Amino acid sequence: MTTSLTRRRVLGLGLGTGAALAVATAGPAQAAPAADARVWTKRESANGWPILDQAGKFRVEGTNVEVSLAEGDVATVLLYVARRFAYEIDILMPGDLQGHTTEREIGSAFESNYLSGTAIAIRPLHYPLGADVKNTGMSEAEQIVVTDILADCEGILAWGGHLQPVKQSHFQLAVGPGDSRLKNLADRIRGWNDTPGRGAGTIDAFAPVRRRRSARFL
Repeated sequence: MTTSLTRRRVLGLGLGTGAALAVATAGPAQAAPAADARVWTKRESANGWPILDQAGKFRVEGTNVEVSLAEGDVATVLLYVARRFAYEIDILMPGDLQGHTTEREIGSAFESNYLSGTAIAIRPLHYPLGADVKNTGMSEAEQIVVTDILADCEGILAWGGHLQPVKQSHFQLAVGPGDSRLKNLADRIRGWNDTPGRGAGTIDAFAPVRRRRSARFL
């Protein structure tokens, strides 16, 4: 299973058996004080997508987890992110994945993107807004996988680990409605999904060629 590959890579990165165990068993991170919560009153989320009263519900392949998202190309891209996490970092369980919400109280502007169904949070209790990522954030191995996912998405996806305040659980669309690059990416992902031996579940983010590509992306 791909998760076991990731664990082997953790050891290969020199994190040690004890560190690998700590990653696997660590509880939720302690969040640092974040921006004051406020109510988002706009008709569009911060990334320019319309606020939705309801969204489609999708199951993340390979898990028993469902998530609500904007339909079409948006869902295709965000489900790809969730599947990669489940296959390469750790299996997702019910409660691990947040998608669309109608709760307008947010701690940072980018959290408004949940309102449009164009963002997900993977294990937000472990990696909350403003968490001290030096002590409780994603491991080096996990961040290698995340960077590989970002490289696959070629700038269409933004990660909360690169935003301020930091929220490593957060992934969002970085383009607005009608951007042709989103459709192109979604079409590629659907092509990977339909081709044996490609796409989520078959990728080794630690392969040298992929590491070099990720470095160029960053």
